Amino acid sequence: MGYTSAIPEPGQLVEVRRRRYVVVDIVQSTLPSSGKQHLVTLSSVEDDALGEELQVIWEVEPGATAIEKTPLPAPTAGFDTPQRLDTFLNAVRWGAASSADIEAIQAPFRSGIDLEDYQLDPVARAIRMPRVNLLIADDVGLGKTIEAGLVIQELIIRHRARKILILCPAPLQVQWREQMRDKFGLEFRIIDSKTVSELRRERGPYVNPWSHFPRLIASTEYFKRERPFRLFTETLPREGESVYPRSYDLLIVDEAHNMAPSGRGKYATDSIRTRALRRIAPHFEHKLFLSATPHNGYRESFTALLELLDNQRFARGVEADDRQLRTVMVRRLKSELEKRWDGSPRFSRRKVEPIEVQYTDEEREIHRALHEYTQERLKRLRTNGDQQAHYAMEFVTKLLKKRLFSSPKAFLLTLQKHMDTLAHPDRKETVSRRPQMGILRKRLEEIEEEDLDDETLSDTTAEALEIAASMLTDISQRERELLDVMHRWAEQAATRPDSKAQELIRWLHATIKPGDSWSRERVIIFTEFLDTQLWLYNLLEREGFTERGPDGQRRVLRLYGGMETEEREQIKAAFQANPDDASVRILLATDTASEGINLQNYCSRLIHYEIPWNPNRLEQRNGRIDRHGQRAPEVLIHHFVSSTYKQASSATRRDQLDDDLEFLGTVVEKLKQIREDLGSLAPVIATQVEEKMLGYRRTLDTTKAEQNLPSKRVKAFEKKQRDELNKRIKQLEEQLGKERDKLKLYPENIQAVVETALELAKQPPLRKRILEDPHGVYPPIEVFDVPELSGSWARCTEGLEHPLMRDQRRPIVFDHALARGRDDVVLAHLNHRLVTMSLRLLRAEVWSQGDQRSLYRVTARIVRHHALRTPVVVAHARLLILGGDNQRLHEELIVAGGALTGDGFKSMDADQLQDVLDAAGDNPVSARVQASIRGLWDSHRDALAEALGRHMNKRMRSLKDTLRKREEQEKRDITTVLRELQTNIRKEIEPRTGPAQLMLEGFSDAEREQYKRDVQALQERADAIDGEIEEEVKRIQQRFANPQPRLFPVAVTYLFPPHLAY
Repeated sequence: MGYTSAIPEPGQLVEVRRRRYVVVDIVQSTLPSSGKQHLVTLSSVEDDALGEELQVIWEVEPGATAIEKTPLPAPTAGFDTPQRLDTFLNAVRWGAASSADIEAIQAPFRSGIDLEDYQLDPVARAIRMPRVNLLIADDVGLGKTIEAGLVIQELIIRHRARKILILCPAPLQVQWREQMRDKFGLEFRIIDSKTVSELRRERGPYVNPWSHFPRLIASTEYFKRERPFRLFTETLPREGESVYPRSYDLLIVDEAHNMAPSGRGKYATDSIRTRALRRIAPHFEHKLFLSATPHNGYRESFTALLELLDNQRFARGVEADDRQLRTVMVRRLKSELEKRWDGSPRFSRRKVEPIEVQYTDEEREIHRALHEYTQERLKRLRTNGDQQAHYAMEFVTKLLKKRLFSSPKAFLLTLQKHMDTLAHPDRKETVSRRPQMGILRKRLEEIEEEDLDDETLSDTTAEALEIAASMLTDISQRERELLDVMHRWAEQAATRPDSKAQELIRWLHATIKPGDSWSRERVIIFTEFLDTQLWLYNLLEREGFTERGPDGQRRVLRLYGGMETEEREQIKAAFQANPDDASVRILLATDTASEGINLQNYCSRLIHYEIPWNPNRLEQRNGRIDRHGQRAPEVLIHHFVSSTYKQASSATRRDQLDDDLEFLGTVVEKLKQIREDLGSLAPVIATQVEEKMLGYRRTLDTTKAEQNLPSKRVKAFEKKQRDELNKRIKQLEEQLGKERDKLKLYPENIQAVVETALELAKQPPLRKRILEDPHGVYPPIEVFDVPELSGSWARCTEGLEHPLMRDQRRPIVFDHALARGRDDVVLAHLNHRLVTMSLRLLRAEVWSQGDQRSLYRVTARIVRHHALRTPVVVAHARLLILGGDNQRLHEELIVAGGALTGDGFKSMDADQLQDVLDAAGDNPVSARVQASIRGLWDSHRDALAEALGRHMNKRMRSLKDTLRKREEQEKRDITTVLRELQTNIRKEIEPRTGPAQLMLEGFSDAEREQYKRDVQALQERADAIDGEIEEEVKRIQQRFANPQPRLFPVAVTYLFPPHLAY
């Protein structure tokens, strides 16, 4: 390899700090004191840092050298065995990827997932999009995290994403981190208060946590706080400055519906989370939004969410174009996916089984008393025209109703708080109620947010009760009597199981602990309130359910929002473990702990201790076990109903309790439709449930709402495209198989890479053994124990610890089929840290010289079963094509060479060479023949290099044409998309700027202001599109401008027929 210390030229290859870069720019200093110094901007061409930039002052940078030429490896130094060179070439081959190739997908090979064919759809779309903006709105439990991980992995492989941020609910942070590490080999770091404190101790008080690592995870609740959000915005251009080039590459928002404008009242208004997302979204090149229920029933809210996802296709308040919606939205229901090859369903059948409760007369009387109390108060406040007091009483009514449906203990605590606040002497001193109204609204908005933990939720609710009490008028004598009656009952009922709890205990004895012996069955019992959860736990403790099992663990565990992360993860791991290994059988969980977590491994039963008024929350609960990976043929969902409500005649007035329970039962029946319509029907139903509980309606009626459901439009194109989608998925599967064969991505080859790298790095070898499944479910398999590794290799054992028994290290396997469905082994896929380290070490041999090298990168092997008469020499080279912005457009491993004859070197075409290579065996030629090759090297070295150059030029002509077509297509697409958006915005603006503004009657001040801001924003957006088209087209042109090839010879192979090999 030729080196020089002279000033390099733009585009030249250089070595700086023992790594290889290409020169991007050179600027000579204008300062007299600096002499003729040059600031050189470099872009890495190495696999693990491709595209990363570095700036150095060339004259003072130690060891900086320009590389004149990268030579072919010479056989004069020695020969590798054929197997070792194959392993090296595989490592180089697996590092090549093309951002311009819109067919080949590599992410599945670099992941340890049980891949379903439908999960290829999002990543297949992503590689065709110049900017990847996808709304993954699949049914709960289809594996949206896996689909997002495949997209993340593919963009990283193609060097289209490096700086990545994941925003998710707080309970899901650890799950995201572990899924990305264990399934995709990607390290993400969680940013929270603890991390920030540690960073400040290590790096000083002024460190910005958002810039310390390229891949980060944060909770939406933490991110929206004033200080974390301000620190993040400090990493962005200032308001008004150009967003190009964008500061970050990829944003993933999990449970993205939480970020949409809140839909309460006449018009959806921005929440703090919405405003935070609106500020940062333009600074991400790509975005993935994940939500099974992205539509909250408000058009402006859904279109605002779409605008946050892709403001080049959508605008808030502008009806989404069907074609553009089809482009960005991935939406499949479990029921719509094709059955497996044998006709069996992909997912378990969901079966809803009510548990009947024989409520006592006393319990029914309390429900009647609560109804009378709340109706008396509401009626009196309406009559008095006191709207603020009426609003406060509606909140109290709903809360008391919910708590009474939940448990006597929850009801007692809330009723006691209500009575105490009514009797508080300071309450009457409130002179003006108007300021209290705004505070109460704010507290209620906080209560409705999805990211509060249980304790914070309880405190916020208690504070809201105090504020509401200050707004209420004095109670009447009858109202006081009703409160006393309810309080006396609640005090007694809270100390013992009520009828519903008794029925639950009977069910548990029959199903989970029949005949006083623990079965292998498990169940999750969901409740909305932490108070109810604690009460239930105490009841089950009295009944003997909380005893410890053989492993010392209790049979009943609690999962709730706000618990310590480590404890939470231990509980999840225990519940997901085989029942023979973990004693837990009953999991008491609150709603704040339910969103997004996986609990389906060994549990197929779930009980709703009360029915949430928001059906989306009900479906979130069901999705914990009714999801991808559920092994049982049926998922059983239970809720409680009255044993007598079916007997009531429609002609007679029903008992209040039966009437309310029947209404809530219709919510359960509507779930299937809610799942189909993106969740947009859920807010309508939730509102009607509240109206029913407030006494404003008798029946559930969604007829009007159903007429304008987005699902009707979505279903229309789903039906048209379903066959096309299934055909596309089959094509992707076939393409994946071809790509596996092309890349030689077989388990034995990955194993060879690891074993070779460990040997070269002087690390202890893997230890092979047979693993027997103690449960007898899986057959014995060959596995490999990873020994204690040293130095930078030590971290390769991270993630090998058993999720339940953390002190036990699991063995690895290299075959996806062997790891499928098992938690006692770890799949060593291409992006597993151990494999990644091994690949990096082998690929680094491309640059190694002299004593530093561990491989010769030359082999001579025998070819059998081929009509080869003379020896053939083949050069293998890495062809890298860089665009105008020095980002990789394409990479591949090419071959060139020819026959060695008595008349010298004769070129052969690539197909002929590949045929000979495919016929090559693993046996090397003799030492005598190797000596002959050394003597002949000078005679064919230059001819071989020239053949390689010719093949590079031939490939470049073909690739330039492909890249030019891709450039033109991207320019056409972005121009068309933005012009359509501009037209649609102007159509929407026209009626809004006229007399239609007078039709805002009934809007609150906040809703009116939001509407005006939206109209102004639409006008500004339409005006800015012309300039944006110009900027986007210029960026595309720059990326594809003047593509430059870089050729790096990596190996030489000699191929001999048997009669000449000895």
